[in-house]
Amino acid sequence: MKYCNQCGSKGAYGIPQGDDRPRFICDNCQTIHYQNPKLVVGCIPLWEDRLLMCRRAIQPRYGKWTIPAGFLEIGETVEEGAIRETYEEAGAKVEILKPYALYNLSFIGQVYLIFLSRLEDLNFRVGYESLEVRLLEAHEIVWEELAFPVIREVLQLYFKDASKGIFNFHIADITLEMNQKFMAIR
Repeated sequence: MKYCNQCGSKGAYGIPQGDDRPRFICDNCQTIHYQNPKLVVGCIPLWEDRLLMCRRAIQPRYGKWTIPAGFLEIGETVEEGAIRETYEEAGAKVEILKPYALYNLSFIGQVYLIFLSRLEDLNFRVGYESLEVRLLEAHEIVWEELAFPVIREVLQLYFKDASKGIFNFHIADITLEMNQKFMAIR
């Protein structure tokens, strides 16, 4: 950051009084600019023993498979954001069943919140961010073609839980090392 988004003046990084880390502080209006993690919300849309997945039509990871997910918008609840992302990417209407997994990606300032959801019907379609949208059974997922390590981790948890019929809420971290290893083999 070079300029204040409040008054347009230049600023500098420093530790504000009472804080413990450097922040961008405007030299003119003294606004402290906090940078916080972005929240990504998404769904595992279910229909019987299959789940709806999208092949990405955008970067990063063009052509790779994912579940519908994206950044939460201002003014949305996390449920509304997950429902919107599912509709935008897959043209699918879902009912949120429950929060399922939260993943910290602190190395890129993101937090993923994934919900289990049920498709309301089979009227799904390719959205503008997707090349293809398909209902897949577990054996049809090409694990080497998944877009992101967080998607791999959440789907592995889902299938493990599905085999037991128990869907607990999970919290985990995706580390920089996990991400680098995942990207290196894809």
